[in-house]
Amino acid sequence: MKRNVLRGAFALIAGLCLAIPSTASADCGEVSITEMNWASSQIITEVSKFLMEQGYGCTVEKVPSATTTSVASLAENGEPDIVTELWLNSTGAVYAELEAEGKVMRLADVFDPGGVEGWWIPAYLAESNPELTTIEGIMANPDLVGGRFNNCPDGWGCRIVNDNLIKALDVEGAGLEVFNHGSGETLATSLAAAYEENAPWFGYYWGPTAVLGKYQMVKVRIGDIDTDVHSANQNKDNENPGVSDFPPAPVLTVATAALTENNPDVAELMSNISFEIGLLSSVLAWQEENSASAEEAAVYFLTTQSDVWSQWVNDAAREKLSQFIN
Repeated sequence: MKRNVLRGAFALIAGLCLAIPSTASADCGEVSITEMNWASSQIITEVSKFLMEQGYGCTVEKVPSATTTSVASLAENGEPDIVTELWLNSTGAVYAELEAEGKVMRLADVFDPGGVEGWWIPAYLAESNPELTTIEGIMANPDLVGGRFNNCPDGWGCRIVNDNLIKALDVEGAGLEVFNHGSGETLATSLAAAYEENAPWFGYYWGPTAVLGKYQMVKVRIGDIDTDVHSANQNKDNENPGVSDFPPAPVLTVATAALTENNPDVAELMSNISFEIGLLSSVLAWQEENSASAEEAAVYFLTTQSDVWSQWVNDAAREKLSQFIN
C-alpha cells in the first residue's frame, strides 16, 4: 500500500514538473547544493532541490560531499553555493574563519531545536521506573537498566564526551559496565533488540535518526547544561572532566556570500527550511522501514507535510506548487 501511495506521489511530481515552463529556469539560474553522505542530509537536500526547481525555477546541481570536504571546498573554491546540515561542532576553526571573513553566511538552524544528543532509556522503562529518568536514579539502580551503559564507538566525538562524563560521574563505580560498541550499527542493533524484547537498555544516541523515529525513547537527565564544561569534555585529554548535559547541537544551512547577494529569493527559502527533530526522525524511520531512497523519502515528506513546507516558500513559489499542497 505504501509503495502504491509513493508511486502516485511520483506521478504527481512528474506532472507538476511538466506543468512548469522550462523557461522558468531563467528566474533563478544554476544553484549547487551539497549531498552529504548520511540519510537526513540527503533528504533535506532532495526536499530543498524540489522546492528550488519547481517553486523557484532553479537548475540545481547536487554535489556529493561530507562535513570536512564541504568546508574545505568553501575555503578553497567558494563552492558549493549551499551546504545543508553542517554540524558546527565538527567543522573546527575553518568555518568560523570563513564566516568572520564574510565568505559564507548562516541561513538557518536546519533542526529545531538542534541536533539531539544524550543518554537514553526506552519509554517503557521510564514508565515502569520513573526514577531512571535521572542519572542519579540509574546509578542507584544499575540492575534496572541491565547493568550496562552502551557507549559510542572509538573515534566518534561523542565517545570523548561520554568517556569524560563516565569519569566525572564515576559510572563504573556505581556498578555499571561500560560497553564500547565497535560501530554505529551494533549500537543501533543493541537498542532495537532490547526494544523488541521489552528489555532494559541504557546508552547514548542522537537525532535525527531512524532509531529515534521508530522507538520511543526518554532522555535521561544527566544534569544542568554548562556549555563551558561540555566544551571541555570534548577534549580527550581533559584532566578534570565535569558534569554537563548535552546542549542542542548547532546544525546549520550555510551559503556563500555570492549566493545570498545574487539570489536573495533562494537564500530566503533556505533560511526558512527547518525540520522539527522528531518529524525528521519519523521520516527517517519511514525510509528505513520501506527501504526507500532519499528521493522517495523526500516525496513522502512532501506529500504528507505540505502544511509544513508550504510555509517555507514565498507567495510566487506557493502558487506554482499549489497542485502539490493538500
